[in-house]
Amino acid sequence: MGLFRGDSLKTLSWCGYDVGNSAFATTIMAAIYPVYFREVAALGLAPNLPMAYWAYASALSLFLSAFFAPILGATADLKGSKKHMLGLFTALGVISTALMALVGPGDWVLALLLMMGGTVGFSASMIFYDALLPSLVPPERISAVSSQGYALGYLGGGVLLALNLLFLRSFPGTAGARLSFFSVALWWTLFTIPLFLNVPEPPAEPEGKHLRGWTLFREGVRRLVRTFREIRTHRNAFIFLLAFWMYNDGIGTIIKMAAIYGSALGIPMSHLVGSLLVTQFVGIPFSLAFGSLAIRVGSKNAILTGLSFYLCITFAAIFVSKIWHFWALAIAVGMVQGGTQAISRSYFASMIPPGRNAEFFGFYDISSKFSGILGPAVFGIVTQVTGSSRLAIAVLSYTFILGIFILRKVRGETN
Repeated sequence: MGLFRGDSLKTLSWCGYDVGNSAFATTIMAAIYPVYFREVAALGLAPNLPMAYWAYASALSLFLSAFFAPILGATADLKGSKKHMLGLFTALGVISTALMALVGPGDWVLALLLMMGGTVGFSASMIFYDALLPSLVPPERISAVSSQGYALGYLGGGVLLALNLLFLRSFPGTAGARLSFFSVALWWTLFTIPLFLNVPEPPAEPEGKHLRGWTLFREGVRRLVRTFREIRTHRNAFIFLLAFWMYNDGIGTIIKMAAIYGSALGIPMSHLVGSLLVTQFVGIPFSLAFGSLAIRVGSKNAILTGLSFYLCITFAAIFVSKIWHFWALAIAVGMVQGGTQAISRSYFASMIPPGRNAEFFGFYDISSKFSGILGPAVFGIVTQVTGSSRLAIAVLSYTFILGIFILRKVRGETN
């Protein structure tokens, strides 16, 4: 089976957005910017504070995204404005990322504010990006296309991260890092354009065409309440969201804290970026492999396989003491990260009633964002109070243990 079929231009354009915004996930959230914050922007802070402050800012930015996610999703369904909202939050993310090039030594407050702006833009835009998928391809292709999007995202994020590693080695001082931040903004913008040109906007619902302002917001809140009540009646979808809330907490915290954790252990920047680059390219074939695995054993079993692997990674991370240990864990994460998240997205999409894509994905996204609040916050508190980032890593194991336990309660493959 080829990557794309007769609707290749639309599908490829949709996947292209994953290529663009994955650069933010790799360079800004995971690899270069966290280390730049600790080693440059946070100069003058006590040794245990940069990691704690980074964790707190990550948690707060995801809280802001989570607070508005379901209401925005409901109003987007009513007005047929998914692409419009996607564009607004993409612009917020791109502008915040470009301004990171202005952050200098000691500018830790500015650095955190821009990180929060970029993260809100990145996270909120994914509500509307995900919500376009069920109307783009037939149900039987959702898992495959979702996995393809993640795989191409890994490729795009990896290619730009490799270029940014070259910038770090070619330009003196902080110039290479600053240039890498600007390159992310440009890359994200370029790969967003095909989606707006080629992916159609799902039609607005008739009842939403004449709503404006406060009336539209009020109707969005009403739909939010109704959707929550309805999700509770869809047993599989509701239990899955609880499980996703738990295990995605661990996945997200690992993504956000890996580089700054390695930096605190004394691992050089070149090895941190290089190992996370390997994560990207390992993730390409394994994201596709998870799509095939889901077809063979079912989506739930594929996710359970990835979570069991993640639990082992968490325990192993406690004992990292050598550079090659970090490289080995980076490869292990690449084997399960994209595939687990892609199948989670498509698994939930299979449970959504027709015409309720953005609303239900708003709840999917709020589950994702609220899960991202607790993990980094706990990590920051444990690190600040005990001074031990290893103990903070150990605490993360609860997310995968509870996630596995709850996910096993989901019956069958769809609701």
